[in-house]
Amino acid sequence: MVVYNVTIKVDPTIAEEWMQWMRLHHIPQVLQTGVFTKSRISKLDIQEADGITYVVQYDCYSQELLNTYMIKYAPTLQKEHIDKFAGKFVAFRTVLQIIEEIYPVVN
Repeated sequence: MVVYNVTIKVDPTIAEEWMQWMRLHHIPQVLQTGVFTKSRISKLDIQEADGITYVVQYDCYSQELLNTYMIKYAPTLQKEHIDKFAGKFVAFRTVLQIIEEIYPVVN
């Protein structure tokens, strides 16, 4: 399992519009590619004057599937995001390799 991790710092003046667009438009489009099994949105719990930082994570079964997304779908979807919110955000992307998931023992 791999996690495609996108960290985005958003200008506070567009944060609500951005969040709604992500929830109703962008993330559903990414999930419709069939590459990812689920997504989650998190907000960094820090106060910054220059923006609000969010993390959007997408779970994927393999690096090969993620590579397919990066080649076939990502350029168009990222361009749409850039065109809509140009100059109002910064983003960087990382890939996390899940090594192990550990759950509490139930007695």
